[in-house]
Amino acid sequence: MTPRPARPRPHTRRAAVVTLGAALAGSLAAPALATGGGRAPLRHAHAHNDYEHPHPLTDALAHGFDSVEADIWLVGEQLLVGHDAGRLDPRRTLESLYLDPLLRRVRANDGRVYRGYDRTLQLLIDIKSPGGPAYRELSRHLRPYHGMLTVAADGRVRRGAVTAVVSGDRGARGPMAAERVRHAFYDGRLGDLGGGAPASFMPLVSDDWGLHFTWRGVGPVPEHERARLRRLAAAARGEGRQVRFWATPDAPGPAREALWRELLAAGAGYLNTDDLAGLEAFLRAARR
Repeated sequence: MTPRPARPRPHTRRAAVVTLGAALAGSLAAPALATGGGRAPLRHAHAHNDYEHPHPLTDALAHGFDSVEADIWLVGEQLLVGHDAGRLDPRRTLESLYLDPLLRRVRANDGRVYRGYDRTLQLLIDIKSPGGPAYRELSRHLRPYHGMLTVAADGRVRRGAVTAVVSGDRGARGPMAAERVRHAFYDGRLGDLGGGAPASFMPLVSDDWGLHFTWRGVGPVPEHERARLRRLAAAARGEGRQVRFWATPDAPGPAREALWRELLAAGAGYLNTDDLAGLEAFLRAARR
């Protein structure tokens, strides 16, 4: 059984019922207070396969990221973090790499991931095992962190310091939708736009860039692709959701920056990267 950690101290502010997509995007007014490195936390920064960095979670937070991704596999009753089933380490669990360090940080920072910065951190949990059984076990593992996590109950959302969003195997959707009280939310696909799922269930839609666009950042963006990107992002925002694309160009250089600029201009929620320092530098320059 997963040991039950102590709950974090309650937030000093009143628990908020908000449009979750807007909260994840950081649209709530917040002071630009510093990270541990003395710089303001970022918006739009998603650490793809965060667990592959030398110091999972810690490196992303040191760079000010507001979203991190962990792939999980169900092995017995454990949720092991890793990309490939053949290279899993029983010491690298979702609790040890993410949930417990976040809990300690939130307790130390007076109810927030970034001290004084009133915005939730997105923890994107990508299920690699069959989704139904893995989500049921994940749900059990998340419950002890109730005081730290964003929670949905009867369609109402109480925003917490950390919002768990479940991606990966689509079999998780049924068990998630059946829960009266949820400690996680669903990552849809672009095909789910207009489908009627409330943003209180599906605050994020993610998809493969290459399935929808041919432009890779080299040369001018085709106008019909720019229009499509902006139309999709606007449709998501109109439903209270954020958009993220994976498999975008991630090699340092002008092509990557051109594509990132188009995503920001379109209003995409997150830029996806394995290069923490590179995206941090881009976003800080864009802010200036």
